[in-house]
Amino acid sequence: MPIPTEPIGSIPRPPQLLSAMADHAAGQISDEQFCAVQNAALRETIARLEETGSPVVTDGEQTKPSFATYPLAGLENLAADGVVIPFADGHTRQLPRLTSSPFHYGTHAVSYLKAAQPYAHRPLKQAVISASALSLLYPVAGLPGYPQEAFLDDLLKEAERDIRECLDGGAACVQVDFTEGRLALKLDPSAQLLKSFISLNNRVLDRFTSAEARKIGVHTCPGGDRDSTHSADVDYSALLPLLFELNVGRFYIQLASEPDHKRVLAQIRELLRPGQTVFVGVVDPINQVVETPEQVRDRVLEAAQFIPIESLGTTDDCGFSPFADDTSTSRDIAFAKIRNRVEGTELASIALKV
Repeated sequence: MPIPTEPIGSIPRPPQLLSAMADHAAGQISDEQFCAVQNAALRETIARLEETGSPVVTDGEQTKPSFATYPLAGLENLAADGVVIPFADGHTRQLPRLTSSPFHYGTHAVSYLKAAQPYAHRPLKQAVISASALSLLYPVAGLPGYPQEAFLDDLLKEAERDIRECLDGGAACVQVDFTEGRLALKLDPSAQLLKSFISLNNRVLDRFTSAEARKIGVHTCPGGDRDSTHSADVDYSALLPLLFELNVGRFYIQLASEPDHKRVLAQIRELLRPGQTVFVGVVDPINQVVETPEQVRDRVLEAAQFIPIESLGTTDDCGFSPFADDTSTSRDIAFAKIRNRVEGTELASIALKV
């Protein structure tokens, strides 16, 4: 069986969709007009992903405002002045802040899955945001009458539902985005924050059977936005032992942009448990240079020196446009990188005779 390969998720939005997003926010086009543009972008994105030969496709997150904040659409108990995430190039992203109880999702990921299914002819994976990322919405000062543990109980129910509805709805697999894992170590080198994130996410993951867990994965990277990152300077060696405590069957690990592949792969080899699959990043979405199939092949062959073939897969380091307004990478470059990842993985499968 060939080495599996999957995209992480987001694809840069076409100009027509970006314009429609601005026009809709300004009240210049109707909901129906906006929905038509969204559906066109969704249909085209899935078709182009399938043209790359990708055996698994996504919706490209075309209609998500961002990979992290999609559950918050339509909620009114939020303020804009939440946690600030700084990136290496100086730009920032800011999460909202919860202002009152109760907490619930305004949008669940299954809605994106259902919207994509009519256009897809190959298995669809669905990305969801981690409970730990959304836990940052709760204000440090607390909320009167809504203690943090009550908030977390509500959050965990919603996070479980987000995953379960996608599995029940026919997703080939569900990917939990956990980019805040590496960032947690930058904010708190003692790793106490990261440990709390791991524990919180496992409180969700422990609600699934072992068979369901094999279809659930977690994605880690140092953040990729506007060709910059928020935590690439944090050494992987501090993250990986705790990351592999997550009760999932699949790990999507940024690797192409790491300076020392072999050191990371050697550590993964020691942490990997039977029945788990590691999808190593073999293309770098924030590097404008398109990797050749031969470069991808060589990266896969390198990984195969450390990871058993039956546990090895390939992926992109991160999404190409996790925030809707990120236009730093073109759609053509994104699809070219994906195509070459697929072709390079096939070349490696041939070389390894699998």
